[in-house]
Amino acid sequence: MKPLARWLEETGGSVAQLVKTAGLDRKLVQAIVQGQFTPSPEQRRRLSEALGVPVDEISWGHTVPVEHLRGNGPQAGRST
Repeated sequence: MKPLARWLEETGGSVAQLVKTAGLDRKLVQAIVQGQFTPSPEQRRRLSEALGVPVDEISWGHTVPVEHLRGNGPQAGRST
């Protein structure tokens, strides 16, 4: 299993081609490729078909760490 960005590199594809073939919004596809957004099952299907790779061969999770969380955390007894 490889991330979508790696599949694009290996197949010589581009985000623009993926947007056109999958019929999804450019910003959405860029966020998915960069690992900043986890796509829905329908978006996964469309992207994998556009790329010609089975859905279960692509890792779809976030690759960018989520660092900016709001609140004091459980140690404070309440969130803000």
